[in-house]
Amino acid sequence: MTTATLPDLAPSPMPAPAALPQADAAPRPALIEAKNVSVFYGAFEAIKSVSLDVSTNEVVAFIGPSGCGKSTFLRSINRINDMVRGCRVTGELKIGGQDIYASGVDLVTLRRQVGMVFQKPNPFPTSIYANVTYGPRLQGVKKRQELDAIVEDCLRKAAIWDEAKDRLHTSALGMSGGQQQRLCIARALATRPSVLLMDEPCSALDPIATAKIEDLIVGLKKLVTIIVVTHNMHQAARVSDRTAFFYLGKLIEYDETSTMFTNPNQKQTEEYITGRFG
Repeated sequence: MTTATLPDLAPSPMPAPAALPQADAAPRPALIEAKNVSVFYGAFEAIKSVSLDVSTNEVVAFIGPSGCGKSTFLRSINRINDMVRGCRVTGELKIGGQDIYASGVDLVTLRRQVGMVFQKPNPFPTSIYANVTYGPRLQGVKKRQELDAIVEDCLRKAAIWDEAKDRLHTSALGMSGGQQQRLCIARALATRPSVLLMDEPCSALDPIATAKIEDLIVGLKKLVTIIVVTHNMHQAARVSDRTAFFYLGKLIEYDETSTMFTNPNQKQTEEYITGRFG
């Protein structure tokens, strides 16, 4: 049996700034499409028939109380949940038109195209340079000149080049927490993903470092589609185009962020956003 591979979802070069869309502008195409996705841990149904789509080059925030399933659903998008014994996923989840749970999907290709940034910075215990070049080297990039270009490009995209350029061959563990998180973002970008998943990327950071990450998220959506899990309502309002509210494994509401935070359709959503939940 041949191994199915995902289509080439690598982002195109950064487009020139566009004028504000008109009211009749065509919607952006969906890059991620979930239809009736459920996630089970044994007999426990952690995600219950969730359907949503994420458009190309937008930021979507997942919000909801702890244990509501938002991180579980996030991790289903690059199949990290496959590593959990007893976990199974039903329904259909497509990226670029390819069902990523279809038989024979190449997980290496999937995880190259769907990068992940975790709650706590997790740089490798090696140099800054080696962290960024880890993925490209696995992909067969060997020329030093090409690797040097990737390092500079990704560190610039992650807004940390000026802080790191004179210490590329020193340990990444000597960086501050905020710098380490931006390095992890640069490392994820080095494989040229189409999607970047962020699971509470600012929860371990101070306000200054958090502001830098938020600015970075807004800037990076020109290059990559981003989904971010956050407990910070202000952060979701600042960085996202659309917001999904999860509760007890169900998707309660999914809409434009401005609508969700000013005129939500569901009472549960309003109570959670205004702090009157539960």
